Amino acid sequence: MSVFTPVSDAALSDWLANYAIGRLVELRGISAGVQNSNFFVTTRLGRYVLTLFETMPRSELPFYLHLMAHLARHGLPVPAPIADLDNEYLGTLSGKPAVLVRRLSGASDMAPDAARCRKMGTMLAGLHLAGQRFGRRQLNPRGAQWRERTAEAVRPYLVADEQRLLDAELRFQASIDVSALPEGVIHADAFRDNVLWDEDQIGGVIDFYFAGNDALLFDLAVTVNDWCSQPGGELNAERTRALLRGYHAERPLTAAERTAWPAMLRAAALRFWLSRAEDFHLPRSGEMVLVKDPNEYRDLLHLRIAAGDSLPWVD
Repeated sequence: MSVFTPVSDAALSDWLANYAIGRLVELRGISAGVQNSNFFVTTRLGRYVLTLFETMPRSELPFYLHLMAHLARHGLPVPAPIADLDNEYLGTLSGKPAVLVRRLSGASDMAPDAARCRKMGTMLAGLHLAGQRFGRRQLNPRGAQWRERTAEAVRPYLVADEQRLLDAELRFQASIDVSALPEGVIHADAFRDNVLWDEDQIGGVIDFYFAGNDALLFDLAVTVNDWCSQPGGELNAERTRALLRGYHAERPLTAAERTAWPAMLRAAALRFWLSRAEDFHLPRSGEMVLVKDPNEYRDLLHLRIAAGDSLPWVD
């Protein structure tokens, strides 16, 4: 989350007149994140998060908002969108598409132990199972086509060794057949900072704006790469197995997924190397913007390639 487009108290107060949530008490920008403008909003009746969508086409947004509403109705701790007086989730503020969602309780844990990793695995499986009953479909916006486009955009900024790594990995990923893998709606960004803990339970899973339909295993790989990597990037076997076992107990993993696991971990590392490289080398202007180091995921990709098939699994 970041702030690219500023919002004044006066402008927000006028906008909130079309919502039954009371008058504005406090507006505060959020600096974490890299894609949209985000603010904490407190009114007389509650606490919310306001998001202004900077680049996402308005036509794509109903998928995300209705997905969050669907998951919330199924009892999952996700930020339910707030409808206005016209019963619409999506509005316009400062010339940008805008939405209010409920602010969830809790704080991120950037050093989760194996027990918390297992709970995260259980939660991710629950999201995937509930997503199977979601009636809308939208391809993963950061999938194979995006990879190719973004690689072309950032390639001129990479040194020769990085270009060779990128080209080789793109060829490898293009050779992988994912047709046998279970597919559905994925979060695609379930990093530790997008999960809130309320005491020792997950109080919220946030930031669904990269969600889409893809291999469920890819979502698991994104999560494991972030939750279970040691400071040097290698996977911690205890935490990895705990997260996978928590997931497997709710949605049993298949033999095809076991075979594809090393490739999915590499695909997940490539995705975040590319997105961070794009943000780093081709930044957008903003009032409060967080740009993350792309080298972390470049190095992670090197490690996942070097590990080959010797990566922790459920068994």
